[in-house]
Amino acid sequence: MWSQRAVVDYGLAKRAAIQSIRSGHMESRDVCDAHPYLLRAARTLGEPTDYGCPICERQNVTHVTYVYGDELGRSAGRVKASSDLVEMAREYEEFRVYVVEVCQGCGWNHLAVSFLLGTGDPPARGGLPG
Repeated sequence: MWSQRAVVDYGLAKRAAIQSIRSGHMESRDVCDAHPYLLRAARTLGEPTDYGCPICERQNVTHVTYVYGDELGRSAGRVKASSDLVEMAREYEEFRVYVVEVCQGCGWNHLAVSFLLGTGDPPARGGLPG
């Protein structure tokens, strides 16, 4: 996306969690603990992927995208479709996006990536320059 910046990829943390399960240091129930609201968001508002669940390997994970930012007002903390982000990036100065991958089968959930979007311009202020 044209205004994407400050990207944080959580792939290393994901691989570490998966390795801990496969090596027996952690149990799958420790990471397959998706909150019911997250599972509902995945089912109703999530975006399907072609990536299989690394834990149960029976279903593909779903991406749930949340947006946060001071300018967003009541939209902060809401789930948004990827297609909505393009328009939002042109409308707002700056907001953070969090993409969570969720398996609706076993409850695996992991923060996949976060990044900033927006124009980067200060918000327009009314009145005369001071």
